[in-house]
Amino acid sequence: MPKKDTGGKFSVGTCTFNEEIVRKDLASMIVLHEYPLSMVEHFGFRRFLSSLQPLFKVVSRNTVKNAIMKIYEFEKTKTMRIIEKNTSKIAITTDMWTASNQKKGYMAITAHFIDETWKLRSRIIRFIYVPCPHTAEVLCDVLVDCLMDWFIDRKLSTLTLDNCTTNDAMINLILNKLDNQSLWLEWSLLHMRCCAHILNLIVRDGLDVIGDGIENIRSSVAFWVATPKRCEKFEETARLLKVSTSRKLVLDCKTRWNSTYKMLKVAICYKDVFTRLKQREPMYKSAPKEEEWEIARDICDKLKVFNSVTVLFSGTEYPTANLYFPKICEIKMSLKEWLCCGKSIIERIAMRMLDKFEKYWFQINGIMGVATVLDPRYKLRLLHYYFSLIYTNGEDAKKEIERIQDICYNLLNEYSLKSKASEVSASYQSSASSLPSPDESESRETDHMSKYDKFVASDFKGNVKNELDSYLEECVLQRLPDFDILSWWKNALKYPNLQLIARDVLAIPISTVASESAFSTGGRFISPHRSRLHHDTLEALMCSQDWLWNEAKEIDATPSECYTTFHDDDETNEDILDTDTYHEEL
Repeated sequence: MPKKDTGGKFSVGTCTFNEEIVRKDLASMIVLHEYPLSMVEHFGFRRFLSSLQPLFKVVSRNTVKNAIMKIYEFEKTKTMRIIEKNTSKIAITTDMWTASNQKKGYMAITAHFIDETWKLRSRIIRFIYVPCPHTAEVLCDVLVDCLMDWFIDRKLSTLTLDNCTTNDAMINLILNKLDNQSLWLEWSLLHMRCCAHILNLIVRDGLDVIGDGIENIRSSVAFWVATPKRCEKFEETARLLKVSTSRKLVLDCKTRWNSTYKMLKVAICYKDVFTRLKQREPMYKSAPKEEEWEIARDICDKLKVFNSVTVLFSGTEYPTANLYFPKICEIKMSLKEWLCCGKSIIERIAMRMLDKFEKYWFQINGIMGVATVLDPRYKLRLLHYYFSLIYTNGEDAKKEIERIQDICYNLLNEYSLKSKASEVSASYQSSASSLPSPDESESRETDHMSKYDKFVASDFKGNVKNELDSYLEECVLQRLPDFDILSWWKNALKYPNLQLIARDVLAIPISTVASESAFSTGGRFISPHRSRLHHDTLEALMCSQDWLWNEAKEIDATPSECYTTFHDDDETNEDILDTDTYHEEL
């Protein structure tokens, strides 16, 4: 037990100091908290370490980089082992990003699965530099190579991508390179379109109707956030008018409707401040009129549902596949109500949004309907409820429900056949092990008998329907806010095949947010002072951070509160002159 004397010094008994562990922990700290690699050469940091442990020899930036690469290789092996041992299917999200400081394109690839304990897991498996041109062929090769390197190609469930023609073409190319027999219903459910992106396209189309209707609000915000002096004057005026300044004005990005929503929502709170400043600031010429404020209030009120649904769809800590249908139907019903609201601008917006909505409504991936059926609070009842309201023709509603129901039966049949075939194969191998080795003629007979076993397994289809029908015949559960669908299916042992399907389907993310969030981190890594980071180093930092934080979560850490931002780092030639990989990295 250390003892502290009157001078503030501690007397420590015998202890063990392991320099290798300290170096590893130092490298992990830099990865986890996004500290610059150059911090190990900062005078203050070196003096601090010397005071803390005089025996520790402070390492150079290049030595730390090498330690980070070792962590990356070690954690990569562990992550690959986790994915390899996982028996369920794996859903993939991917997106492209161009680093503004490097002018280079990167692809983030994230794997999603539900593990043996029924916990939803996500892992970034690649953050890979993709040379131009970013054609469908190039992106296809990069993605397929990743899937095969990580042995995911035969465990793949879905690919969630943004909506663009390049991605559509890439999917067609991927199908020619993967084993269709290992995909759901021979690839028909592979392509998932990012739902958050679809909502963005729908709302953007609707907001185009407004034209310049909110342009003065946008110009006003741009004027008052242009300089620190104007910001101070705006906040001072707000305080004099006793308007809370807890929310800051923020200019929107026209291609992101939710940023426009947030800009309007905040600006409306400062309506009186804008009016007051119009009288006090001669250079301020774009003060909104009352009718423009009225339009802004109506738009914000209507966009609330889109904002809440987008936030819900973007979650990564809970299943989202089962939430898709009820929320997307809620949006469609809201749009139909807006058509009769009596306000011409809102009605025109709703009409434009509905036109775009119909385009994507018929491209809805059938697996989302399956996810709804697999939610014991909804099953087919929710589809019957919403489709009866959405479709004026009852036959159309019936056909859509039958389409989703057929996918459920076909999926269950596929899983049951594989399960039965595995049981037959295991039984045969067990009995065959005690028999003498067959000659060639016996081998041919065995081959025919294997086909017979598959034929017998096909008779299992009748029982498949019994399992699904039994599930559907039970009453739906009460909708409770704290319902845990993963826990429910974990304990649904009386539906063994449905349980397997639920484990695979509920792991599917309905947006690419998990991959897009990597770009936020990537942007922090490639700050203006670190723009010379080599892409291999960047991938090591990105992936290692994700893997280390996932380990930290298991010991009750809170990663979101621990991030800090890089302010300086530059991987110059001198940093890597003494490494064996000098020519590879430049």
